[in-house]
Amino acid sequence: MLAQIVALENPQLEANKVQIVRKNAEDKKQLLLIEDDILKSLSEGANDINEVLMDETLINKLQNSKKFAAEINQRVADSKITEEQIDQAREGFRSVAFRASQLFFCIVDLSGIDPMYQYSLQWFINLFSMGVENAPAAKELEQRLQNLNDYFTYSLYENVCRSLFEKHKLLFSLLLTVKILQGYKQLNDEEWRYLLTGPIGDIKIKPNPTKWIADNTWPDMYRQLYGTSQLPAFKGFDEYFLQHSDKFKGHYDSTEPHEMPLPEPWNSSLDEFQKLIFIKSFRPDKVIPCVQNWITLKIGKEFIVPPIFDLGKCYKDSTMYTPLIFVLSAGSDPVADFVKFAEEKEMSKRYDQISLGQGQGPKAEKMIRQARGKGGWVLLQNCHLAISWMPELERICEETDENANKDYRLWLTSMPTASFPIAVLQNGVKMTLEPPQGLRSNLLRSYARLDDNELSLCKKPETFKKLIFGFCFFHAIIQDRRKFGPIGWNIAYEFTNEDLNVCKRQLMMLLDEYEVVPFKVLNYLGAEINYGGRVTDDKDVRLIKTILRTFINYESLTEKFAFSKSGTYIQPVVGLQADYINYIEKLPLNPEPEVFGLHENADITNAQNQTRLLLETILSVQPRTSSGVGKTREEQIEELANFVQGKTPEVFDFEEIFIRYPTDYQESMNTVLVQEVVRYNRLLEVMKSSLISVKRALKGLVVMSDDLEKLANSLFDNQVPKMWAEKGFLSLKPLASWTEDLNDRVTFLQKWIDGGTPKIFWISGFFFPQAFIAGMTQNYARKHIIAVDQVSFEYLVRDDMTIEVHEKPNDGCYIYGCYLEGCRWDEKRHILGESTPKELFSDLPVVQLIPKRNREIPKTGIYNCPLYKVVSRAGTLSTTGHSTNFVMWLEFASDQEEDVWIKAGVAAFLALRY
Repeated sequence: MLAQIVALENPQLEANKVQIVRKNAEDKKQLLLIEDDILKSLSEGANDINEVLMDETLINKLQNSKKFAAEINQRVADSKITEEQIDQAREGFRSVAFRASQLFFCIVDLSGIDPMYQYSLQWFINLFSMGVENAPAAKELEQRLQNLNDYFTYSLYENVCRSLFEKHKLLFSLLLTVKILQGYKQLNDEEWRYLLTGPIGDIKIKPNPTKWIADNTWPDMYRQLYGTSQLPAFKGFDEYFLQHSDKFKGHYDSTEPHEMPLPEPWNSSLDEFQKLIFIKSFRPDKVIPCVQNWITLKIGKEFIVPPIFDLGKCYKDSTMYTPLIFVLSAGSDPVADFVKFAEEKEMSKRYDQISLGQGQGPKAEKMIRQARGKGGWVLLQNCHLAISWMPELERICEETDENANKDYRLWLTSMPTASFPIAVLQNGVKMTLEPPQGLRSNLLRSYARLDDNELSLCKKPETFKKLIFGFCFFHAIIQDRRKFGPIGWNIAYEFTNEDLNVCKRQLMMLLDEYEVVPFKVLNYLGAEINYGGRVTDDKDVRLIKTILRTFINYESLTEKFAFSKSGTYIQPVVGLQADYINYIEKLPLNPEPEVFGLHENADITNAQNQTRLLLETILSVQPRTSSGVGKTREEQIEELANFVQGKTPEVFDFEEIFIRYPTDYQESMNTVLVQEVVRYNRLLEVMKSSLISVKRALKGLVVMSDDLEKLANSLFDNQVPKMWAEKGFLSLKPLASWTEDLNDRVTFLQKWIDGGTPKIFWISGFFFPQAFIAGMTQNYARKHIIAVDQVSFEYLVRDDMTIEVHEKPNDGCYIYGCYLEGCRWDEKRHILGESTPKELFSDLPVVQLIPKRNREIPKTGIYNCPLYKVVSRAGTLSTTGHSTNFVMWLEFASDQEEDVWIKAGVAAFLALRY
């Protein structure tokens, strides 16, 4: 990069440097030839030294060689002085070359995030050359260097941003900032790693000193604060917080804690990055705005405002050799933009397009060959559907040479796929075109595709306009709801505009054919066929049916019908397309969670999900090297392996347990216990052996296999190794919390083994809780001699008792260890109630499972609540026929309609993320 910048900025200087290097190489080569010639003459001459001395030809050759060698040595010495002077002048540009090299390795890392993020060195050098040419001139060298660095850094950001998905743009800005500061030794590597990985090791939780931090939130917060205090800049911070917690209440309650000063002396002693670490520990929902502030402070505000997509600019950067590639996301359709741009460039009659698939390859190749000769455009859609033809595409792109017409362009569209040719990606102009994000933008797009003629075609235009607004609102709601993560949808479905179009056509047809609006049919078609055909999770099926009922019902035909409690979103007055667009444009840009039926805490959940995604993604592409300060990476991994090994419980003595708890027809819990021991033993045995092996591999005593390498990387990143997760219980916890959880689970089983069947069960401690529920059902059925399929449970929330139970019930059992999301249990009213602000999860009291024969399930006054193992909710069907995540349905008393809790995403869990 140094040679590149000098060649562009001072061509004569670089030419002199190259000339000297070349001349020196030639002179050294000549000296070697002379030496070889002399040695050859000596070897071919007489053996006697006297004869050699008498050989005048040889003597003359030696004298000429000596003279010539002296001249060469003098030239080399002279050129060395000149070269040092040139090098000194070139060194002035090293800061620019250094910045460029740092930035190149930053974009190379992106390929680990998405396979479509590929950038070649040649592309980078071309962009760098353009940056040098276009950067503002300056008389002073220092100012010129600053201009070069600033201009090229933003130019790279701008060019890379257009090829990134929206969710990765801030991530790229952060990586860019970190890479620049690391290059200048302005970022503490230990603090950077802590931001990404969080606390590691055994942390004893101290009592919660506040009344305003929820007790189930406190353990994770304290771990974060304690881990932070292990950094030199934060020494003693945990103790300070425990003693002066009230000074931080403002930060806990504030909507902008990242803008507030910290209590002294911390506000003065900590820099902005260290304050970011505090925010991540104390208010993780505000990490994103805090990161934006830090980037703005370090490299400028322009790096947090992604450039507006400009197809014309992308086209300008392309050539006949470089294809233009639309990287698709669900719901995006770049064809309309392509057609519009073709009209602008007067190419609307000079382009061909084809959607790739089986047998379409030869047709596409023929189109390309014709366009290459005539100067046309070719659009190949959905390259990801023609994986087997991709090598042919790569060959065709490589064959394009100077004989091609300069107006020829190849346009491609593809979803992200690892099978797309890397060479084509690296040299192409990549663009991401995503559907509009947000409720208002989605509604605007839906109405932009309607016109007054279409709105008036129906025989009942007024009814049609009201119901089509309901469908459009429903379409926007179900798409924007995905941003909330699992509380929005168990699985993030990719709904499309075609789903809405089908509903629109069916609505018009049904209104024309029926006198009375068939709401039941409209709901069924929309929620279970048109949209519901994509929905695979049964809990999501229940949700989508509930959401559509909110918008397509008899009451929605009345003017100003409120679609949410706030009254902000209402059925607008029937009008023209422009009237609807005018109404939509007045809606809030950032909708409150209540319009989705969610609690205000869902915004915090969304923000925390974004924070976690940002940090976990960055961690996944970090180099596996140590910082060079303090302990080496290998020493840290060995230390962590020793810690985990020391905390790993001993394997259960299966034979002894099986003897003490044999298979008993009257007591199914014996079988449950033995099966749990078998499952935990598998995990413990793998942990023991793999930890020993990885420590030996670190010392070079055994080969570091691929599995051991992955295990070492996971230990270093504070993540549960994959080989353990495959054998272990489902969990989303980081390694430190997971190790503690494992010990708690083993302790629960050990107490069972030592003291007999528990009087109350910690249901979170089961590896396979479904077997426990089945065992309870069998016990009741066998005791009362009835068919097991006639037995079901009544669920009684015992908010009048603690986990200290002295006597177990005659039938059924007591369970504890569950958490609620989306609501809380109101112990005064003994029903479900709204969540407390900022309390994302609340503890569920003891629940008594009471088995009943042929029980009639109540149809009102309850909420059927799904119980999951972990908060990700989604699971897969295992070989046992059970979900890997869903456990069972619970029934909770409620004075609200069940639809309220369904839309609020209310669910119970056995374990959280911390």
